[in-house]
Amino acid sequence: MPEGPPNPRQNVEFPSNGGNAHGYLALPEAGSGPGVVVIQEWWGLTSHIADITDRFARAGFVALAPDLYGGATTHDASEAGEMMSKLPVERATRDLAGAIDFLLGRDEVLGGSVGVVGFCMGGAFVLRMAAEQGAKVAAAVPFYPVGPLPEDYAGLRAAVLAHFGDQDAFMDPNAAAALEASLRTGTPAEVKIVRYPAGHAFLNDENLLGTYDPEAAAAAWDATVSFLKDHLS
Repeated sequence: MPEGPPNPRQNVEFPSNGGNAHGYLALPEAGSGPGVVVIQEWWGLTSHIADITDRFARAGFVALAPDLYGGATTHDASEAGEMMSKLPVERATRDLAGAIDFLLGRDEVLGGSVGVVGFCMGGAFVLRMAAEQGAKVAAAVPFYPVGPLPEDYAGLRAAVLAHFGDQDAFMDPNAAAALEASLRTGTPAEVKIVRYPAGHAFLNDENLLGTYDPEAAAAAWDATVSFLKDHLS
């Protein structure tokens, strides 16, 4: 997929694929903290993802959201689906691996591992990165993951906190149950699954799908921050 226009939210670049990738970096008030990679939904590196990244920084983390679409964003579901389908999975995986290494190489980042949090398409990439990056990822938090899931979880070392909506129209309940079974049987790591009486993208307060649920969003956010602090400190 060709790169899109420059995204005004891009404020850092890091080595990836023999070149450079871009992203949005937010630092905590203290100046240092555990590292967290924030992986976008199919909409791109939008204002919502930048806001989530800022929220992690306010919670004490050094947070980085890689721009997997090279600057392109959309608020149209059909266009987002096309952009996601054209995203080369291996290139995105290498960009995310570069983001993890970039964080681990920064003086502001405490510890030898990071957390990875993602939403929808990004939730699937969370599990993929945790399975492929081993001990570099200590905590993995996928929200309603849909997309390029890993073939197996043998390499996963991270504790997992997965958030699902029981009314998710994008994920068949049987598929969610199968994913949960794969996680629980495929790795000795801690796996916690939380379900909410909500639809897909219930954390996204831009409400592009009409499924934002403030109560579920608040509960999931608080659980995620606590989980990351427990496993990255």
